[in-house]
Amino acid sequence: MKTGFSVSHRARSKFVKRGLRSYFEYRDLGIRRATRGKVVAHVIRARPGTAPHGQWHRHDCDVQFVYVLKGWAVFEYEGVGRVRMKAGTCFYQPPGIRHREIRHSRDLEMIEVVAPAEFRTVSLEKPAARKSRGRRSRG
Repeated sequence: MKTGFSVSHRARSKFVKRGLRSYFEYRDLGIRRATRGKVVAHVIRARPGTAPHGQWHRHDCDVQFVYVLKGWAVFEYEGVGRVRMKAGTCFYQPPGIRHREIRHSRDLEMIEVVAPAEFRTVSLEKPAARKSRGRRSRG
C-alpha cells in the first residue's frame, strides 16, 4: 500500500471541537489521509471555559505519544502516579495503560501521534488503591 505526500499549513487549517475529548479542540495534520489510516497526528489545544473530567480510560492502539508545545497538563497513570507535562515535554503512553487527565493550563497545546489512526477508547473505573507496606519496627 503506497502512502501519499502531505503538507498541512496552519493558516489553511482549522481547529474543530469534535474529537476524543470535549474539553479539547483538534487540528488534523493530514497524516491519517497520507498514511491511509496507519497513523493520525493532530494539534490539540484546550477549549476555553472547559476543564477535564478526570475519567479513567485506556486506548486500544499500538503507539501513542504526545509533545507539549505550550502550557502544561497533569496526567495520572496507573502504576506511575501523577506526572506534570510542560512545554518541551514528550511522553509515550504504552498501549493500554490506564490513565486520566487531572487538569491543564488555559493555553495548553500539544501534538499527538497515534497508530493506528482508528482506535478504541475504553472508559474505566478508578484503579484499586495499592496496599501500603507499613514500616515494620525492629525490636
